[in-house]
Amino acid sequence: MREVTFLKKNADKWKEIETLLSSQSKVDPDKLADLFIELTDDLSYTRTFYPNSKTTQYLNSLTAKVHQSIYKSKKERKERFVQFWKYEAPLLFYKHRMKILVSFSIFVISMLMGVVSSAGDSGFVRLIMGDSYINMTLENIDKGDPLAVYKQMNGVDMFLGITFNNIRVSFVAFMFGLLLSFGTVWILMSNGIMLGAFQYFFHTHDLLFDSIMVIWIHGTLEISSIIIAGAAGLVLGNSILFPGTFSRIQSFRIGSKEGLKIIVSLIPIFIAAGFLESFVTRHTGMPVFLSLFIILGSLAFVIWYFVIYPIKIYNKISEKNESNKN
Repeated sequence: MREVTFLKKNADKWKEIETLLSSQSKVDPDKLADLFIELTDDLSYTRTFYPNSKTTQYLNSLTAKVHQSIYKSKKERKERFVQFWKYEAPLLFYKHRMKILVSFSIFVISMLMGVVSSAGDSGFVRLIMGDSYINMTLENIDKGDPLAVYKQMNGVDMFLGITFNNIRVSFVAFMFGLLLSFGTVWILMSNGIMLGAFQYFFHTHDLLFDSIMVIWIHGTLEISSIIIAGAAGLVLGNSILFPGTFSRIQSFRIGSKEGLKIIVSLIPIFIAAGFLESFVTRHTGMPVFLSLFIILGSLAFVIWYFVIYPIKIYNKISEKNESNKN
């Protein structure tokens, strides 16, 4: 499509958006989100076919204004709290789906590195996990309760400590994105290697299945959230490295806000993971079918909320926008 034709087709819509933004009346956040999706689609098109044109620069500016209108600090309606997890966060997961995939890949590869390194060097597990933890676990294995570590602390204290630590780790993974994404990659690799070494240690004692049935009761949500937090760090780091047609400062502002939104969206999941680890995982002798029900249920939720649901939401908005154009 020629640029002139593209301009004629969309000029009225862009003018309407400018009028809406300049009006003094409060704009519906859902309406703004719809406009943001439309504008990013238009901007993507112009970046592809007219990368150096004034149209692309104009859409950059207009998209940034809509973005700021969505995320600026203000008093919002009570329903906004629900809309964030129902609508905004899933759209961010969709927008940054490739970064989530990259984060997942880094973590899985690092976990395999931990397994291979542990298999090749018997001292590697102690190097990663520490002598005190390994010695304690060996003592528990001799006592016939290899995962007794989850029973040592009061449930409430454990819940508060674990939840706070998981949220802290997610923020660290995010903030380390300031190191041009390399800091976030290091956090993902450290956690992945540790998990791989941890699971291989139990494998060497013929306890891999038993450990999976216990550890992944909470680990499914916890590890998934760390991977998503890693993606948030990549959003932040890549906003500095690859500003695209935005100025670097403007790109950083957008990346930092979107990355922080992703981190905030994970807080309820970290709370759920902390609850499971503190009050459910400690029952190491629970039936296998019950462990599998919790693990597979958690996995199904992760796949649905972070992958399937965002696609459905995006497609729904795109179809709505197409029908409005026609």
